[in-house]
Amino acid sequence: MARASRRPKKRTVAARRSRAGRPNPTPAERHLLALAREIARLPLVAAVERLASAWAPTSSLPGVVAAAWVRSRGDKTAALALAYAREQVRLSLQEILEAAPPATRGPRAAGPETLAWVLLAGCEALAHEPPSAVAERVSALLELSGHDASTG
Repeated sequence: MARASRRPKKRTVAARRSRAGRPNPTPAERHLLALAREIARLPLVAAVERLASAWAPTSSLPGVVAAAWVRSRGDKTAALALAYAREQVRLSLQEILEAAPPATRGPRAAGPETLAWVLLAGCEALAHEPPSAVAERVSALLELSGHDASTG
């Protein structure tokens, strides 16, 4: 009796990822990590303005991140990777806030961790605002942080 030829099993994406180590970052992760590196070198006002432009209604980032979140549902590793990339942006903001000289900080009711979270959430929300309202919302975020565009 002849032996039946065995076909090699096709490996699933998860199996290929586990063999290769970690998966390649998605475009959303790459964009968020690049954004975190970029704003880390900026003063707070410029960093918030850069985040606002990245999350503006006409920017590609909101759609790329939304699509990545949808694709990551049911994939804990992908969801954690995307959350990690977002957290790097928040940490960059927090470091900027912590490094600001006390004289430029202005009155703050919240600590740097919370304020960084609020600023990032506010910038992310700009994706849902009419383009004509973005400048006003950014000014409100900067005022909330104890800064405004004129103080730098």
